[in-house]
Amino acid sequence: MSKGILFIISGPAGSGKGTVVKRVIDTHSDIGLSISATTRSPRPGELDGVHYHFITREAFEGLIANGEVLEYTTYCDNYYGTPVKAVNEALEAGKDIILEIEVDGAMQVKRKFADAVTIMLTPPDIQTLERRLRSRGTETDEIIVRRLARAREEVALIGDYDYSVVNEDGKIDECAELVYSIIKAEHAKTTRTKQIIKKFI
Repeated sequence: MSKGILFIISGPAGSGKGTVVKRVIDTHSDIGLSISATTRSPRPGELDGVHYHFITREAFEGLIANGEVLEYTTYCDNYYGTPVKAVNEALEAGKDIILEIEVDGAMQVKRKFADAVTIMLTPPDIQTLERRLRSRGTETDEIIVRRLARAREEVALIGDYDYSVVNEDGKIDECAELVYSIIKAEHAKTTRTKQIIKKFI
């Protein structure tokens, strides 16, 4: 049995990461999702253990101290990170896993998992991003300004990613299918299929 592939999807807040990843997971049962932990409060409709593991700052710092997170970062004064045990177990069982994480975390994981595949998801432009953030109605002007500034920093690192995908308004299905096509194409790379040679020798 082949080991699963780790896919990292990140991008600015408001790029639609959560929506796109959910569509991929919902329509393709062969892909799993790693649930990140965070110290921020749940947004309306978010459930613990489904969208995030919502934990206290003290508990998160305990995970860091014990080496139990694959990566972590701070964003708008909150911790975000990936519990390592569940990810390793899924990959060893042959299941592909998506990590939906921030850019800082993506680079941390890439250093530990050299064969991980990175995908940056972006909106078409900064104006679309601002409109999406404001339409949430959940954040202050100060937070929105900070998120926009952070978005510019994140998108500037797009060259460090293996793939980039633009999430156009009203085209979630197309965006999700493009992400899934990347996942399937990675399985066909010759660097991942060298075992085929043994069947011809």
